[in-house]
Amino acid sequence: MSTPAPGVRSGGELLVAQLQAYGVERVFMVPGESFLPCIDALYARRGAIEAVVCRQEGGAAYMAEAHGKLTGQPGICFVSRGPGATNAAIGVHTAKEDSTPMILFIGQVGGDTADRQCFQEVDYRAMYAPLAKWVAQIERADRIPEYLARAWAIATSGRPGPVVLSLPEDMLSSVADVALAAPPQPPCARPADADMLRLRELLEAAERPLLLLGGSRWPAAAREAVRDFALRFDLPVATAWRRLELFDNDHPNFVGQVSASMPAHQKRAVMDSDLVIALGTRLCEPTTINYEWLASPTPRQTLVHVHPDANEIGRLCTPALGMVASVDGFARAAAGLAPTPGWQPRRRGADAVAAAPELPPTPGPLDLNAAARHVAATLPRHSCVTVGAGNYALYAHRHIAFKGPGSQLAPAVGAMGYGLPAAIAAKLRDRAAAVVCFAGDGCFQMTMQELATAVQYRLGIVVLVFNNGLFGTIRLHQERAYPGRALATELINPDFARLAQSYGGYGATVERTEDFAPVYDAALAYAGEHRLPAIVELRYDADIILPDRTLSQLRRAETAA
Repeated sequence: MSTPAPGVRSGGELLVAQLQAYGVERVFMVPGESFLPCIDALYARRGAIEAVVCRQEGGAAYMAEAHGKLTGQPGICFVSRGPGATNAAIGVHTAKEDSTPMILFIGQVGGDTADRQCFQEVDYRAMYAPLAKWVAQIERADRIPEYLARAWAIATSGRPGPVVLSLPEDMLSSVADVALAAPPQPPCARPADADMLRLRELLEAAERPLLLLGGSRWPAAAREAVRDFALRFDLPVATAWRRLELFDNDHPNFVGQVSASMPAHQKRAVMDSDLVIALGTRLCEPTTINYEWLASPTPRQTLVHVHPDANEIGRLCTPALGMVASVDGFARAAAGLAPTPGWQPRRRGADAVAAAPELPPTPGPLDLNAAARHVAATLPRHSCVTVGAGNYALYAHRHIAFKGPGSQLAPAVGAMGYGLPAAIAAKLRDRAAAVVCFAGDGCFQMTMQELATAVQYRLGIVVLVFNNGLFGTIRLHQERAYPGRALATELINPDFARLAQSYGGYGATVERTEDFAPVYDAALAYAGEHRLPAIVELRYDADIILPDRTLSQLRRAETAA
């Protein structure tokens, strides 16, 4: 291929140059022949943009989504057409539900064969329309900067989310002489002064207010300003489902993570609230406790909803006061808001929640609560804990005090297989951090091939595989709905420790409480020293289904009912 003249670039070169201009330092991909010009352009920028080669497109898309959560900037993923694009859909779905900025690039058939149902051709506008904020196909190389500027703006503005761009092969090979676009700057929408004064009135009139934090794109300064706002008004603070990192979990004003599975001592403080200030979060099913706590369409509490997307305000729960504002914009406005002179705080923070009772040991020789407590006690402050979907995640969320953005990654959408790719993204983002993944045996096997990615890039992550031989959450629901009639939830698993060793990492199995601490400590040390992944497999009885209940207890209760 001849070298383009100065100022003239191929579509692939132009696209990657535009990503570099936007500050992209890492992309996740499974290579495909449909976007070879992009791969060649990435080769020319090996020192500026790291191309992380993954083992399956679902893992690559998960990593891009996790990167978007960590940075607030779009995570970038490249996949090939057809099968590659369909595999990547799970990451796009996660980004949509979790409000994470992300851009998925899909190689597409050339215009000369379009609409002939040729090899691996898919209509991505139709396929991804319900899953992404915007789906488009770039037909001309000279419009690449325009499309990328729009994609970047859409992914990061309002309610952040995923954008999908289809790249026909012949477009990527064609050339154009066009200037790159300047990086879009999402607007920092701020509440009106009158709305902030009304908020103060509602706060001072309330008896049991609650500040609920959620959503994405939380700058560090905004997080600190919101914390100071909560302290000035002595507010209990809860986080939306799987957003525990937004407020220090060991702070006296922290109530907990709102969900149907939250402990009773926390749930009382949430359910009794008479004013809820929902900041940055959607009011989805888990965060409203199945619309039992915040009813749709009319909550029994006074609701203040602050969200950057006007379409989210009043969509499911009608607020008494709605503010279209970004988290950053609200934080700046709240920095100047103080109680009126003479107002007396009513100790609504530190005294809102009774002391948490310590969870009893789980039955059998391996106490999972004790294991999780050891992880919590020894976890370095500079760390990230990731989880996928399953009851095992409760061991992390009940015992670890998360502190600040980046300290945990979890899919609010409840997507299995997320934990390992998220751990890889976190370690690539910050190699100095300790990264620990909690994974169920079923969850881990959804993406366990990405262990090879961790080995290839020498990422010292630790994976705790909770192995009870079940799709545990589904078995839990079966026992509640059809006690004693379980089907299709039992698993025959590999030896996970040997699996880690076969990839070149560390692997060990634990079946007794007294063995966990030394094995886990050795795994953490190995991962740090050798920069390779380590797996600690926890084998325990399938009857252990929750940190405080067993399947047999649930079955007896449901049978009696």
